[in-house]
Amino acid sequence: MTGLQPAARIIFDADARRAFADLYPETAGPLRHNLAGHPLLTLDALAELGEALPPGQVEYNQSRLPVGIAPEDVPANGLGIGETIRTIAANQSWVVIKNIEAVPTYRALLIDLLDELAATVAPRTGPMLTPQGFVFISSPRSITPFHFDPEHNILLNIWGDKVMHVWPGGDERFAPAREHERYHAGGHRNLPWSDAFARQELAVPLGPGDAVHMPVMAPHYVEVDDAPALSLSITWRSAWSYREAEAHAANRWLRRFGLNPPMPPRWPSHARGRSWLWRILRRMGQG
Repeated sequence: MTGLQPAARIIFDADARRAFADLYPETAGPLRHNLAGHPLLTLDALAELGEALPPGQVEYNQSRLPVGIAPEDVPANGLGIGETIRTIAANQSWVVIKNIEAVPTYRALLIDLLDELAATVAPRTGPMLTPQGFVFISSPRSITPFHFDPEHNILLNIWGDKVMHVWPGGDERFAPAREHERYHAGGHRNLPWSDAFARQELAVPLGPGDAVHMPVMAPHYVEVDDAPALSLSITWRSAWSYREAEAHAANRWLRRFGLNPPMPPRWPSHARGRSWLWRILRRMGQG
């Protein structure tokens, strides 16, 4: 597939692909990209996209938040999605447009980007499953609270400056097993924050043309600098990421019987027994 950019344009050059190969799948770290100026990623284009999508595909709220906050305590901004995006420089808001792959032109852009990385991904974690894209638009000094996500992810910063603070995936010091289990049972992505976590992370500065690889379920938060910022997150799942999620869900079920199962192992290992247990439970209607 192709997006609106010229067919010969390479977004991840040879240096970026080598850097990605050094990181994938379990190490967070910086990359570079060449996506600046894409016509699908202007404020007007994204405002029109946000207005056209169902409400469940857009999330937006006030943006000057503490690093750790419960989802129910995040305040609304009192605006519509289109106005929020068009006036993002002044309205102290944060926006995510979810699942942009539902729109053919955006799906084409997403697939083009993922195709450039497939030669590294496939030999390690298998085919790229469930490709999804998310656009983040942030007012100056915005905070995206401490949370984790289940996908393999690269965040491409398009304009503005921000810092990604990321902790190791699967480390119970920062995201205990029960938080993983809560999330994989349908809970919110936000995590409890402790000031003791500070200065134990990798801090990755992101300006225009910068990107960062984010491992599956790596806890992180984002802070935006003194100007608005826009980023595109390109994500995919793997058979391994799904098995890890299934094992966490099975652990939650096992705790109901007084058991204390260990955290599932990280890549390349699998908690195969617990993964199959969860699949059986779902077929029986108990998952």
